[in-house]
Amino acid sequence: MPSVFTRIVRREIPADIVAENEHFLAFLDINPLARGHVLVIPKKEVDYLFDLDDETLQLLFLFCKRVARAIEAVVPCKRIGVAVVGLEVPHAHVHLVPLQQVDDINFSRPRVRLSPAEFKELAAAIAAKC
Repeated sequence: MPSVFTRIVRREIPADIVAENEHFLAFLDINPLARGHVLVIPKKEVDYLFDLDDETLQLLFLFCKRVARAIEAVVPCKRIGVAVVGLEVPHAHVHLVPLQQVDDINFSRPRVRLSPAEFKELAAAIAAKC
């Protein structure tokens, strides 16, 4: 069965996409730690990040850098935090989280709530900077 992320790639499930190319997709996390929390995935379904071939892994992080710069341009923050947990969805993915303090990337903290309109507006603003 395809992962939820593969279903997003196939457009079977909606997502607020901020960037895309032939190999990667970036979209807003639906349960964000912070406003502007983005997930970046390879379009190819690979469960574990370090099972990606070297070239894909390198290109994934260059794509992440592009998306992170766009997030910084839209969401006031000190840095963009990067996390790879990989336990919640069996599809390699990178979390890009705007940070004001270290605790902003604590996955046990309460999530930020945004309206559907806020998600759309934020996605469009980030996409415009990618």
